[in-house]
Parts: sequence; C-alpha cells; structure tokens
Amino acid sequence: MKFNPANTIQDLQYFGEFGGVNPSISDSSTYTFLSAKTMFDTFEGNADGCYLYSRHTSPSNLYLGEALAAMEGTETANVSASGMGAITPVLLQLCKSGDHIVSSRTIYGGTYAFLKNFTPRFNIETSFVDITKLDIVEAAITSNTKVLYCESVSNPLLEVADIAGLARIAKKYNLQLVVDNTFSPLSIAPAKLGADIVIHSLTKFINGSSDTVGGVVCGTQEFIDQLRNVNDGASMLLGSTMDSLRAASVLKNLRTLHIRMKQHSHNATYLAQKFEEDGLKTVYPGLASHPSHELFKSMMNDEYGFGGMLTIDVGSIDKANQLMELMQKRNLGYLAVSLGFYKTLFSAPGTSTSSEIPEDEQAAMGLTDGLIRFSVGLDNDIQRTYTIMRECMFELNILKPILV
Repeated sequence: MKFNPANTIQDLQYFGEFGGVNPSISDSSTYTFLSAKTMFDTFEGNADGCYLYSRHTSPSNLYLGEALAAMEGTETANVSASGMGAITPVLLQLCKSGDHIVSSRTIYGGTYAFLKNFTPRFNIETSFVDITKLDIVEAAITSNTKVLYCESVSNPLLEVADIAGLARIAKKYNLQLVVDNTFSPLSIAPAKLGADIVIHSLTKFINGSSDTVGGVVCGTQEFIDQLRNVNDGASMLLGSTMDSLRAASVLKNLRTLHIRMKQHSHNATYLAQKFEEDGLKTVYPGLASHPSHELFKSMMNDEYGFGGMLTIDVGSIDKANQLMELMQKRNLGYLAVSLGFYKTLFSAPGTSTSSEIPEDEQAAMGLTDGLIRFSVGLDNDIQRTYTIMRECMFELNILKPILV
C-alpha cells in the first residue's frame, strides 16, 4: 500500500486523561518521581515513559512529535521552539571541529548564515553547491564531510532536490542526508526517498495560522535519543524547547494540514499558470517550464499537489515593492515574511529572508532584485484574486495591455 502521510496522522488516536478527544496539556515544567532510583534511571536514559524536566521533553511535546514522525514515516521526532531550533542542534550533533558539510547554495537565509558565519567558529566548514547537479555535489565531498544538507524545495528559488539521488551519494560516502521539508509537507516524504533526518519549521504550513513558532526533527530513535541526552545532546543542552501549550495548538492544526495543502496547491497552480500566460517570469514546480517539474512529479504524493510557493520576477526592487504595497492595499494579502498563512504572503527575498546572503552570491544563484516570493493563501475564489492582481500589474506597467 502506498504511503499516505495524511492517513498516518488521521490514524493516531489520543485521549485526554478525563476522556477528552484532545490529549491533556502537560502544564508542568518538572515531574515527580515515586522513587529516587527511578529519577536516577531517567537521568541515565533508562526509564522509558518517565518524564524528567520539560526542557528534555513533555507529554504534549511527545504527542506532537509522534504525529509528525508518523507524517514523515520516521521512527520518532523531537519538537523544538523554532525551525532554527531544530536545524542548528542537528548539525552540531552530527559535526565536530574539523568536519565538513556540503549544502545546497539556495537555502533559508538563517540556515545559510548559521553555516557560513557561525559554525566556522567551531572549525566546521561548509561548501555551498548547486544541489540539482549530483556530479557537483559528489565532487564537493571530502574525507572530512559528514553531512549533505538541502531543502526539498529550496527557499526562495524553488529548486527541487533529487532526494533519492542525494541519498545514494550519502550512502556511498557514509554521510547523513538532512532534508528541510518545510516548503512541501505531505507533497514530498524525504525519509521514504532515503533521507536520514527530516526537518520542518512548524511555524509555516504545518501550523498554518502564523501564531506560533516551532520546529521538528524527524529521524531514528537512536538519533533523537542522542539529541535529548542530558550529557551531550545538542537539543537538550542548547535549550530550544517548545512550550507544551504551543505543542498542543500545533497538534490540533496538523489535523487539517491535508485539506489546507490541497487548497494552497490548487491556488498556487492557478496563479502560476496565469502569470506565465501573461508573460511574467514565473517559477513554480507545477509548471512544465520548471527544470525539475518531472523530478517533482516522480517524488510527490499526487493528491497534495506541487505546494503553495511560487515566484515571479518583475524586473527591479522598486517595481517589486510597488506591486507588493499595492496588492496589500487591495487586500490581496500581506507584505510579510514567512509562509503557510490563510492569506497570501509576499516578500522580496533578496532584501528580506535571504538578505544574509551577499549580493554577489545572490546574483550567482539567480536571486534577482525583482523577485517576489508568494506563499499563496487559501482564497476561496482564486480567479477573483488573480483578476485584481492583474489589475495591479497593469496599473504599475508591469503588464501592458495587448492592443488588438
């Protein structure tokens, strides 16, 4: 039977301690023990089912982690206070001084800054490569390389990683393949394609309401135990713990993710097709013109579509800013970073979410001043949305009327 991530979420059954249909929230920072020996055993990691201290984990966090592990098809998962609070402990757990990482050159700006500017303090170096070219990826591997890092669909250029191909390379060189799947939950299941560790920023599509910051690491029980180890676990010692109330909130929203992703994908596909027909330089994995369109199709769970993210290039930062301001004025969405909200969000990544990347590197990877990243919302009437967007583009001379 084909793996269906939404079914694995739906099939989980939890009851609150008084029979509630939602599990009870563990509103405690510390937990009592009936014996001193059990406390000792828990500190040593030898007492399954016992809770120690909420920085380690809590029942609410474990409920959410179990659901996310089911979604990604991994043994277990560890939730954190942010997406970066998931990414950074993973890389620090896997690498020590003198180690090397091969990373996609197009990744979230915060991840780029961590790898480019922060990890060198610990003598951990990173080579940034075009992740879509497997020969270049393999050529960048050295005897000190420990990790291949990429995003399923990259932020913000929407490059698509050949996860199965990268997994073969990782296995060949005994590396860990770490995949950030934030842009494509449900649509792509990296662990089923060979990824060792799957990361999400829960802040985005999974939570879906732009009211919570969170992250998750999905992987083997052995690796998650290493992250939580009280003596040398990066997640435990760096302290990026998700609050139990937030974990309970994300778990409730996760249950509607499959419905939301279908609508995000439907609306983004419609806008991308229309923008391309209008002659705009449009990038969306669901377009046949996308260089990795067929690759995405070969990896995807069909019913969830190609995702809710697209970009257009309007030529200059001035035009981009004018258009975004006008679209916000016309109530088409918000000029804001992040993604996965019910309203469409748009931003110019070169001066916002990717501003950590130097201008020369932005130019080399094709990140232009006029690029606008759209997180397409859940609009009920996407045709109406497109019509008003098109009017905005005509008003600003981004599109010119066709004279007959």
